[in-house]
Amino acid sequence: MASNSLKQPRPVKRDVLKTVAKTVGGTMLAAVLLGGSAIAGGLVGLALSFRDLPDVRVLKGYAPTETSYIYDINGNLIARLHGDVNREVVPLNRISPHLKRAVLAIEDAYFYTHKGVDPSGIARAVLVNFRSGETVEGGSTLTQQLVKNLFLPNEKSISRKLAEAVLAMRVEQVFTKDQILAMYLNQVFWGRNTNGAETAAQNYFNKSAADLTLAEAAMMAGIIQAPSVFNPFDSYKTAKHRQGLILDRMLELGWATPEEVKVAKAQPIKLGKGTSYEASRVPYVTQAVAAELEEKFGKDAVLKGGLRVQTTIDLKMQRIAEEVANQGHRELVDRGAYADQLALVAVDPRTGFVKALVGGVGPYQNNQFNRAVQARRQLGSSFKPFVYYSAFATRDYAPDSTIQDTPVTYSDGDEPYVPRNYDNTFMGPISIRQAVAVSRNIPAIRLGQYVGIKKVIEDCRKMGITSPLAPVVSLPLGAADVTPLEIAGAYAMFANGGYKVRATLIAKVTDSNGNVILDNTPKRELLLDPVAVAEVTDVLRGVINNGTGTSAALSDGRPVAGKTGTTSDFRDAWFVGYVPQLATAIWIGNDDYSPMANGVTGGVYVAPIWRNFMDRALAGSPVQNFPVPSEVETPNKKG
Repeated sequence: MASNSLKQPRPVKRDVLKTVAKTVGGTMLAAVLLGGSAIAGGLVGLALSFRDLPDVRVLKGYAPTETSYIYDINGNLIARLHGDVNREVVPLNRISPHLKRAVLAIEDAYFYTHKGVDPSGIARAVLVNFRSGETVEGGSTLTQQLVKNLFLPNEKSISRKLAEAVLAMRVEQVFTKDQILAMYLNQVFWGRNTNGAETAAQNYFNKSAADLTLAEAAMMAGIIQAPSVFNPFDSYKTAKHRQGLILDRMLELGWATPEEVKVAKAQPIKLGKGTSYEASRVPYVTQAVAAELEEKFGKDAVLKGGLRVQTTIDLKMQRIAEEVANQGHRELVDRGAYADQLALVAVDPRTGFVKALVGGVGPYQNNQFNRAVQARRQLGSSFKPFVYYSAFATRDYAPDSTIQDTPVTYSDGDEPYVPRNYDNTFMGPISIRQAVAVSRNIPAIRLGQYVGIKKVIEDCRKMGITSPLAPVVSLPLGAADVTPLEIAGAYAMFANGGYKVRATLIAKVTDSNGNVILDNTPKRELLLDPVAVAEVTDVLRGVINNGTGTSAALSDGRPVAGKTGTTSDFRDAWFVGYVPQLATAIWIGNDDYSPMANGVTGGVYVAPIWRNFMDRALAGSPVQNFPVPSEVETPNKKG
C-alpha cells in the first residue's frame, strides 16, 4: 500500500492539547511534547551503545514460520500442518486496503511519516484514548512492535524499550514502509492460534484477507491489542464494541466516509467456523503424508516451512473407501468374526499413486495407529503370487505346468518342517493354475525351494516390499509381516505389466513461493519379466472365476485378478486384487494379534468387502482387459 493512499491525520489543535494537559497532568504532557525532539536526537546517540543488537538486514532473507497445506489430487484442502505458529504469508497486495487502514488507524496512524519512533505519537495516543475513554490508539509505532516481536524478549524495562527504538530506526533505514507493513501484517498474532492477516481472516470470517469488508477489517484490527479479550469467537459483544471505536477513529482520520462507517456498523458479521483448530478431513491420510514428508524434508520443514502438498488421494474415492470399510466392519461384527480392525489401500497401477487409504475403523482420536502403513501383518496365501512369479520367470514353469501336491519334509534350522494344506489333504499332481485357484500350500513351498527363497526375496524387493523377509522355507506361505501399503503397491506391478511402482501418497510438493521441490510423476521403467507377470495375472484370474475368491467377482463382469490370504491361526485375513486401473489390498484382524473366529478367511469375509469397494470406486470407468501371456513380448535384454 503506497503512503499516498492514506490521507494524513488531521493535526491535533493546540487548545485541545492544553485542555487535555490540564486534565491528565499538564506538566507530564508538556514534558512529552517539548522533549520529543530531544528524545529522538538522544536515541541516535544511544545507537552507538547498542552495537550488540541484531543486524536487521537479516530480515531481507527472513522466512517466517508458516503453515503447510495438504490437498487432495484435485486441489481440495484436506489438512493444515503446523506447530505452535499457524500462519500463511501473503504479499501486501493480497491484503484488503480496509484492513491496512484499520490496523494503522488503531496501531500507528502516522506510520507513513515517522522514522521508526514517534515520541509525539505518545502524546497523541494519550489524547485519543482520553477522548474515547479507553485505549483506541497505541503509543509504540508499528515498526517498534515488529522488532519487539522478532528480536526482543518479552519484558518491561527501559533498556528493552531503548533497544526497541534503536532497532526500529535501523529497520526504517533498510526497508520501505510497504515492506515493513507487509512483514507486520504477516507476523502479528491475531489470537485463536492464528498468526498473520491471511490465517486470521480465514479463521474468523472464512475468507481471504484480500476479500475483507470494512466492517470485518475493523473488527479484525481490533483484536491485535488483546487477542484473548477482543476476538469475536470468545466475546462477540466486546469485539463489536471495539469495531465501532476503530470505525470512529477511521472517520476522524478521514480514512472512511460517514456513509461507509454507518454501513459498516450496520453490516451483519458472519463468523466462520474457525480453522485454526480444525482437524484433518482424512486424519489417517494426513498422518501418513506427514510421515512421508518428514522422512524427505524433516519435521521442521513440515510444521514450519509453508509447504504446499498435492497428495495422490482422490477425496471422492477416499470417502467411498471409508464408507465401505465401516459398513464392512459392521457386517464382520454381525457375522461374529471377532475382527476389531480393518485397513484398506487402493493404488493406481499406472502411477503408483495411492487413491484411497483407510488406517482403521472407529474414531481416529480414540486410536491413531495407522494400520495401512504401520501394521506389519502376516500375509498368508496372499504372498504366494510372488513365488509363482519367480517360478514363471525361470521359464521352467508355466500356468499349466504340473506340480506335485504330495507330502514333503524340509530341514528348517534344527527342526524338520512339514508343510500342510489348509484341509490337511493332498491332491497329487495338479496344474499350477489349479494350485493357485484353490490355494494349495505344498506346491508353493516346492516352487519356493526350486527357485530359491533368496530369489523370491530379491523379486519382492523389486516390487517395493521393504519389510524384513526371513529366508525360511515357510516364506511362500506368508511367513512375513508386510503392510497393506506394501502389498497393494506390489500387486499394482502385476496389474501394470511389470513396470516399476513405488506406492506414494504425494504427487507434488512446492514451497511457499511456488517452487517445485518434489515431483513424483512416475517414469516408466520395466522391472519385471512381462511374460511372467501376465502368467501370474492369468492364474490369479482363476482365483476369482473358480477358486477361493469367487466372492470378489465384480458386478459388471470386468476381468479381475486377486488372491485370498488367511493365516493358519486366523489372526489375519486378506484379499488383494486388481484390475488394470486399480489395485486394492484389504486386511482384517485384531491389534493385539488375538485370533478371530475359526473359519474367518479372506475369501469368505474379506473378498465381499473388496468387491463392494471396487464396484463403487470403478463405477463409470471403462472395462479394460488384461493381456494374455501369448500376446506379451519379452523386451530385448542387454548383455
